[in-house]
Amino acid sequence: METVKERIRKLGRDQVSQPKPVRFVVAALILRVAPDAVSSESEKTTEVLICQRKPDQPMSLKWEFPGGKIEPGESAEEALARELDEELGIQATIGRRIAQVRHKYRNGGTIDLQFFVVDQFASEIENRIFNEVRWTPLGKLPGFDFLAADLGLIKDLSEGRLL
Repeated sequence: METVKERIRKLGRDQVSQPKPVRFVVAALILRVAPDAVSSESEKTTEVLICQRKPDQPMSLKWEFPGGKIEPGESAEEALARELDEELGIQATIGRRIAQVRHKYRNGGTIDLQFFVVDQFASEIENRIFNEVRWTPLGKLPGFDFLAADLGLIKDLSEGRLL
């Protein structure tokens, strides 16, 4: 016969939820000089490619930078090159890492997100999975509804602190 203590211990074990594993993710800041930029070097506007999630995806219609999960056995750079090929059809040269953020979502999930600069790539950008992709000046980033994990980076980029 089970004692009260044993039942309480069992109940305690059943109710303790296992923490969700950290997801390791990479994202690209694909940069270009705006095509209509004035020829004066000091007045060139840097734009970054941003992508909007589809309505049927989690966190629907939020804006983000292209990228995705690091698969087992991949480096962050290899994962990002693969993701950019899958999502946008480009062969990217992955530049320096400019930020790393660990973000815990309200649902308990945690991501470790690394951001890399990409200023060289081959092929034309082709939207393969997003609702919309667009080039936007760095200073206008705060006007878009970005994923929560990106907000600190958005502030730094728009204020000229990272690039």
